[in-house]
Amino acid sequence: MTVKKFYKSFPKNYLQGPSIQNVPIFRNFAHHKTPASSTKSFSKILVANRGEIACRIIKTAKKMNLKTVAVYSEADAFSPHVKLADEAVFLGPSLASESYLNIKKIIDAVKSTGAEAVHPGYGFLSENASFVSLLEDEKIVFVGPPAGVINKLGDKLASKKLAQNAGVNVIPGFDGEIRDAKHCVEIARQIGYPVMIKASAGGGGKGMRIARNDDDARNGFQMSTEEAASSFGDNRILLEKLIESPRHVEVQVLGDKHGRIVYLNERECSIQRRNQKIVEEAPSTFLDVETRKAMGEQAVRLCTDIGYHSAGTVEFLVDKNRAFYFLEMNTRLQVEHPVTEAITGVDIVQQMIRIAQGYPLDVTQEDVKINGHAIECRIYAEDPYKNLGSPSIGKLFKYREPNRVQGIRCDSGVEEGSEITFYYDSMICKLICFGKDRQEAIKKSTQALDYYVVRGVTHNVPLLRSILSHERFAIGDINTNFLSEAYPNGFGGHELNLREKNQLLAIASAFYVRNDSRNRVNNPTQQNEWNVVVKLNRDTHTVRISERCDFFEIEINDSKVYKINKMGLNLAEPVTEIKLNGEQAVVQLISKNPSGDYKISYLGTTYDLNIIPKKAADLLHLMPQELQPDISKTIKSPMPGLIKSLSCKEGDCITEGQELCTIEAMKMQNSIIALTSGKIKTVYIKEGSVVSDNDVLIDLE
Repeated sequence: MTVKKFYKSFPKNYLQGPSIQNVPIFRNFAHHKTPASSTKSFSKILVANRGEIACRIIKTAKKMNLKTVAVYSEADAFSPHVKLADEAVFLGPSLASESYLNIKKIIDAVKSTGAEAVHPGYGFLSENASFVSLLEDEKIVFVGPPAGVINKLGDKLASKKLAQNAGVNVIPGFDGEIRDAKHCVEIARQIGYPVMIKASAGGGGKGMRIARNDDDARNGFQMSTEEAASSFGDNRILLEKLIESPRHVEVQVLGDKHGRIVYLNERECSIQRRNQKIVEEAPSTFLDVETRKAMGEQAVRLCTDIGYHSAGTVEFLVDKNRAFYFLEMNTRLQVEHPVTEAITGVDIVQQMIRIAQGYPLDVTQEDVKINGHAIECRIYAEDPYKNLGSPSIGKLFKYREPNRVQGIRCDSGVEEGSEITFYYDSMICKLICFGKDRQEAIKKSTQALDYYVVRGVTHNVPLLRSILSHERFAIGDINTNFLSEAYPNGFGGHELNLREKNQLLAIASAFYVRNDSRNRVNNPTQQNEWNVVVKLNRDTHTVRISERCDFFEIEINDSKVYKINKMGLNLAEPVTEIKLNGEQAVVQLISKNPSGDYKISYLGTTYDLNIIPKKAADLLHLMPQELQPDISKTIKSPMPGLIKSLSCKEGDCITEGQELCTIEAMKMQNSIIALTSGKIKTVYIKEGSVVSDNDVLIDLE
């Protein structure tokens, strides 16, 4: 059923195309005329996707005066991409296999709305050759390369051979298919450990495992095949030699149907967790002019050999000596394309649509320059304190993008009230910050993250800000192992130095006094001095606050004194700009309660503080201590998701390190391991069960 949607109350600026505030991101290139016989003009385009990328495509299509059609599942009925389009078609249940991956329903939606073209975005059907073949049979324009090219390049085995034939550097490995776990071990031994186990039809880090020994190879093969089948409907696996501590650098290409191909320089995508990128930038700080040119020319040569047209990305691994090796080619729009747009001024989505219509590129290689530096941070609904990113679900009861910072772009597909579910990727937004150089781009990125308000789900803003503030990132010393090297014991939040700790204590105390003064507004005996005890990270601090005319004077531990201006100290606003000894600090008051518990986000990390009057603190020792429950015999879910497999039953004796079940969350397979030996008393789950974060899965005797 097709439903027309017109939302006059939708924010006006939401209908504008992608832009970075105060930065002319898209330059005007001379448009080349094309004979009518070689073009296929269309006036309506269906976007076969959801979330931020659907919004991104719809905005550009509107700029091009094209009518737009959105598709949506039950979970996305009220999503921004549905509101943004001129029309919307309901596909069915929330499961992707019954909605966004259902080819028949997508094609029926195209026909019922009279759309003449389909843009797939990324993920879902964007690299599904069968889908594209059916569109071609129906004379529907696919905004992307033809089915034959997708079929060749979408298969990592075939694409590697094509790259070799085109003279592109490739990674040593096995060119055939891996039959089973035993075969995987045999081939891994021949190549030599360590090896990378990869889904042949994979992407986005799904279906990838590192094996350093036979056990890793066997287990990795099992996990990768299951994950590949779930994500791509194709469980074929390949093996390659693992390039230790490489950089992940990719080259953006554009090709038209007339044989012209250009490369838009490179993006550095080395900051990854579980082989999925979270911070990208353009250009790379590591490449020199010669390497950049060689990589670009090899990418163009591959595209020329196979007759490629549309946008595409050739991905490389680069070692410490700047030797580079072909990784794969993505025949679609990449998640991180905005950083390339920022430094080149080329609207890649617009170019894709023009190419699909048959127009030649209006960009030459000479047009492509590097203007400034751009950084993209992927903001996910996930807990960075759990394995650097365990999925989180929930409703965004408060959501504000950091529009106070100039030189940023937010590509998002959510709004206040949106629901984050485990059915789809957990990305909330892509935050793109542009600067005249890398230092300025980093500064704007950290500022923007401080202003970003996300309430209702756990998110990875603390980790992103920590990465951008890390001394290694500042000098460009990064690789694909950066997170494991920078946070060997996991991420624990920003560690405050003494100066930062005192500043946070002063800020929290100012919030306390402001709140206390508000509660006493009708009290005739007003107070202008407070003595409190503040607990932070198990440390206790004495604080004296004196109220002056237009500021609070705060003394920490009888020594350090701070002055905080009353102006702007607002308990109702989610983001507060505080003048602290004349310097501006940006903080977020997450929550407070009558017992004196405060949650404050400062320098990207949320800190728990308890503030009570000193008289009350002196009596705390008289309070009975709360007994902590014994949880050593309980196995809980570390994330929301779907129980994909169950490897134990009641009465089983298990050993430490044994796999008990796997949970699928955001299309990733996560193994739940026994942390202690024992006998299983109760199993509360079965295959197909849906679990929430912290749900009890299994009890031991």
